[in-house]
Parts: sequence; C-alpha cells; structure tokens
Amino acid sequence: MAVPTTAVAPGRSSARSAAARRRRVVRQPPNVLAGLGGFIWLAVIILPIYYVVISSLRTESGFFASNPLAPPTSISFDNYALVLHSGFGRYFLNSVIVTLASVVTTVTISLMAAYAVVRGEGRFVRSAFSVFLLGLAIPVHATIIPLYYMITRAHLYDSLLALVLPSIGFAVPITVLILANFIRDIPKELFESMRLDGATDRHMLWSLVVPLTRPALVTVGIYDALHVWNGFLFPLILTQSAEQRVLPMALWTFQGEFTVNVPAVLAAVVLSTLPMLAAYVLGRRYLVRGLTAGFSK
Repeated sequence: MAVPTTAVAPGRSSARSAAARRRRVVRQPPNVLAGLGGFIWLAVIILPIYYVVISSLRTESGFFASNPLAPPTSISFDNYALVLHSGFGRYFLNSVIVTLASVVTTVTISLMAAYAVVRGEGRFVRSAFSVFLLGLAIPVHATIIPLYYMITRAHLYDSLLALVLPSIGFAVPITVLILANFIRDIPKELFESMRLDGATDRHMLWSLVVPLTRPALVTVGIYDALHVWNGFLFPLILTQSAEQRVLPMALWTFQGEFTVNVPAVLAAVVLSTLPMLAAYVLGRRYLVRGLTAGFSK
C-alpha cells in the first residue's frame, strides 16, 4: 500500500532552507584588536577637539588654575565676545573673499584644462598633463622668495590679490589631476552621440561633463578651500596691514608682549572652523565618491 506524502508549500520550504543555511554559517569571532585600535584612534581625534572647545569656554584665569581636561565649573562666553569685538568680522570677510575667489577660479580653469587634456588631440595637448604633474613636485616653501619678488614688482604686496594668485597657481595641478581622472571615466559614447548631434566642446563641457563630475567638483572645491582658508605662509609673507589680515593671521591679535590669551585664541579657532565644517556637512555625500571614483581605472 502506497504511503501518502504531505505536500510542502514552496514558501515554507525556501524559508526552512534559508534557516538551515544560517545555522550552517560559522560566526567569525569579533576582532578585538581592530575594535581597540579604532577606539584609540577615535580618542586621538576627539581629545584635541574636546580640549579646544572646553578651553574656549574658560576664563583666562581659570585656564591656568584648573585641570585642562576637566570640564569647566562655570561656562563663560566672554572669549567669544572678545573675539567678535576685535575685528573678527573684517578678518572673516577677507578670508571669505580670498577663499571664494581662489576656489571658483581654480575649479573653473582646472575643469577646462582637464577637459582639454582628456578630449584634446595633438602632442602638445597630451604633454600638457605632464606639466601639471610637474607642478605637484614643486614645494611651496621653495618658491616663496621669487614669489615675493614678483608680487612686489607687480605692486600687489599687502593686498588680497597677492593671496589669491599664488593660491590659484599651487591649487591648479592637483585639481586638474583629480578632474582629469574623473572625466576619463565618462563613457566616450556620450561624447560621440553629442558630437553627432552637432554639440560643440563648450556645450559638451557644461551640459555633459559638469553634471557628471559634480562629486569631483565638490571634492576639489572643499579640498582647495581648506588649504586656502587655513593658509598661513602666504598671508605672513605677502601681507602686512591689519586691513588685509585673514583669519590665520588674526590669531596674533590675542598675543601680547609677554603672555598669550589662550582661551581667546581657541575661541577664534572654533569660530574660524565653523564655515569649513558647514561646507563639509553640506558636501559630505559627494566627498568620498569624488575622491575615489576618478581613480577607478
């Protein structure tokens, strides 16, 4: 006599097989050393930020009388008021002007140069990329004396333009490198189809390349802005008056003949980092993709 068999639903069978596969998976032991190293690195990063923030909330006398890592017993915003009433607005505006002028000009020139390097024809255009790579090998400190001579001969000393021009010159090579590698990842068929439709190089640049390279543009924009915003050597050598002073040089305002108002300096540091922090927060979803996508080939 035949033994009756019970039919199993397909959904229930697949669920049982999936559960069986999960039971067969051997769980890896947790990597304790990697986790410990991650926490140590997090402490290395967080500790200086914590020190700067809590020290900016202390009074000048309380800074030297208490444990530097202990939370302040009383929070004081007098240091921030002192910074804001010591010409911080003028220094902030100078930094914004120099940074925006440098970044916008650098990204515009570098985008057109990168497009010419990737899509151009001829030995001269192809060899231009090697010239941009050569610019990466020239250190800034080795050119400060001839740069100072050229700025003074051009009667640009102690002006914001004296900070903008060198910043553009030293930012263009790395910007062209990143954008050129990113443009190479754009399929050639897209350029050929637009060429068949009668599009010019200018139209392809602004209608095709700019939208597809937006992550790279945001990346190089933030990268160049950080270097210009935090730059100290050019303002130190090429400017002198308080009217042309930028934020890194403004920290000297709180340095006396024998003492330094450390909490006020740290309060100025906190205020000066807020714009770059806001730029990172706004462009963070493009940042990692822009740094890695251009080097996929």
